[in-house]
Amino acid sequence: MAIKTPYEVPAEMRDFAERSVEQARKAFDGFIGAATKAVDSAHGSAETARVSTHDAARKAISYAENNVAAAFDLAQKLVQSKDITEVMAHQSEFMKAQVAALQTQLKEFGAAAQEVATKTAETVAKAAKPK
Repeated sequence: MAIKTPYEVPAEMRDFAERSVEQARKAFDGFIGAATKAVDSAHGSAETARVSTHDAARKAISYAENNVAAAFDLAQKLVQSKDITEVMAHQSEFMKAQVAALQTQLKEFGAAAQEVATKTAETVAKAAKPK
């Protein structure tokens, strides 16, 4: 019976994949920089709404940046994997970390949304009071 050798990814393919991941990472970093500048320059008509929207947008960009960075890190690990066992281990670690990150992000975003709703309600109530 012939012994099966595990499939190995050719070094040239790994090098190409690593360069592709790095180029994609640089392009994404440029996009994040532009998005951050756009959020920083945004102005709202009401101060409470402006600050809340700004904070929510910055938080969302931060979450996206963290999530995409984690995906790039996974891609880097995958292209360096020597066999399917390593690929599966990296994928499993990534999924566990992303589920934990998503839970944290949802919790933080929910708390921020609650705070915005409370501040907005207070502002509306103050504006509606007869003087």
